[in-house]
Amino acid sequence: MQDVLFYEAFEEEAAAIRRHLKPGMRAEFTPKTIQECGDHPVPARVISVRTQSLFPPAWKPGSFAILTRSTGYDHVAAYRRRAGAAVDGGYLPLYCNRAVAEQAMLLWMALLRRMPVQLKNFQTFHRDGLTGRECAGKTLGVFGVGHIGSEVVRIGRALDMRALPVDIVQKQPDLAYVPQDQALAEADIIVCAMNLTEENCGYFRYQTLREAKRGVLFVNVARGEFAPATDLLQLLEEGHLGGVALDVYNHESELAVSLRSGRVSEDPEVQSLLKLARDPRVVCTPHNAFNTVESVERKAEHSVRQLESYLSTARFLWPVP
Repeated sequence: MQDVLFYEAFEEEAAAIRRHLKPGMRAEFTPKTIQECGDHPVPARVISVRTQSLFPPAWKPGSFAILTRSTGYDHVAAYRRRAGAAVDGGYLPLYCNRAVAEQAMLLWMALLRRMPVQLKNFQTFHRDGLTGRECAGKTLGVFGVGHIGSEVVRIGRALDMRALPVDIVQKQPDLAYVPQDQALAEADIIVCAMNLTEENCGYFRYQTLREAKRGVLFVNVARGEFAPATDLLQLLEEGHLGGVALDVYNHESELAVSLRSGRVSEDPEVQSLLKLARDPRVVCTPHNAFNTVESVERKAEHSVRQLESYLSTARFLWPVP
């Protein structure tokens, strides 16, 4: 049996991890999810995933540990609840804070400057309908002010934006936190950078975003489960949302496998997401906010440190709570 099998490992990530692996560490890599591979039985002592893999019911809890190569660990916690047993889990809390925050900035600026239409109009070189807006003076509502959200606030301030941080845990002493209602009412741009839990799943549902300022731009770089695609689509079609930018998706496992395989999904959420992606007021990226040269290198280093710790002590340096 292998020490570790890395699922969902894209080319650059796998190469970086291989550079950091210690001699004698037995590892395999695949770009596929667990469900795309259909592996039975458990193929390694440690199963390393990102966020799209689903753990088979045939895999006995306790026969393997999980290392998620992500800052979020909601999917590992959910598996623990479903399995009804203790499962050792580790995650990577500190590798991509800046990368994800910069992607959030990229997305809201693409919406402000109508980038999808700009790119399309190059073919005719027409500028009708392309007039955008500047960041300076805009109000940025940041929901979730942890490692990533605090970087989003810093970037917003550097762009002369007014930042409204929202979080039930107020860890940053230099920030003036505001209640949810105020941020919704005043924000020109909403960025979701929250940690997903059972309690806040669906946080940005239709009824909540209807309370936001009309024409607000919504950006999600956290987890797709916060904002159902059917609700976002309805709000966009009603003109209440001025634009949507997503790097994460509700029912992302189904969406990703469907797109990679070319299989048409009957899932209403996937169908709504695909309709959203065709709208010129929408920007979609493939859960790629973490993906910079710098963060991939940190990710590889932190992953190997986690593995070394677990394989030698049966404990992760950064365990899933």
